[in-house]
Amino acid sequence: MKTRADHSTYRRQPEGKSMHGRIVSDLGLAIVSGELKPGDRLPAEPQLLERYEISRPVLREAVRVLVAKGLVVSRQRAGALVRPRNEWHLLDPDVLYWLIQTKPQQEFLNTLMEVRRIFEPAAAALAARAASEDEVKRIEEAFAGMAAATDVEELLEPDLAFHRRIAEATGNDLMAYIGNMLSLALRESIILSSQLPNTHELSLPRHEAILTAIRNRDPLGARQATLVQLQETDDDLSNVLSSKGIVDLA
Repeated sequence: MKTRADHSTYRRQPEGKSMHGRIVSDLGLAIVSGELKPGDRLPAEPQLLERYEISRPVLREAVRVLVAKGLVVSRQRAGALVRPRNEWHLLDPDVLYWLIQTKPQQEFLNTLMEVRRIFEPAAAALAARAASEDEVKRIEEAFAGMAAATDVEELLEPDLAFHRRIAEATGNDLMAYIGNMLSLALRESIILSSQLPNTHELSLPRHEAILTAIRNRDPLGARQATLVQLQETDDDLSNVLSSKGIVDLA
């Protein structure tokens, strides 16, 4: 399978942002990176107006976006204060993007794998019990797209869809939402692990085992097959990071 090391990933800064979007991104990154710490005030309004050469309504709308993402709280007279980290909406697409941008790659992947080990086996087991025939077909279609892929670009979307559709097949709206949000971070993991030769060919049977267990209404088998897939993914990521001179995943 052909790989593209320079393939655009979720780490790459989106282009063509409006001034409003740029302010939200700049301040969001400053907060998530720790440059602005919980309890800190955002830079004074006159300072931001001068820095970005914008109107007061544009700046205030940007601050409202940060409030909606749980990063700041706006208080009369005190201004906009950075909220504690445990109050941030970490599954918000922008906040998750900033998290990926600011965390060291190994630390981010460790965080992602810990969440996947908790979430994905349970989702697969529940899907094996609850999935409708149409939902199983949608998982099968995603797997067929993975099998037909010849490079990372073709693999990416069906692979993401495979995991997302399993979460949707649980019949649990909250799990479906979490699965959809995790796909933003999962994109980074798939692109990185695909840098190893033959990773695609080796991973297909592992994904097929998950699909087969769901198709056979075997929750225990679906859980176990998912755990095997995650362990192999962990090993693949460790090998990629080692080849880059980065310490293996914990």
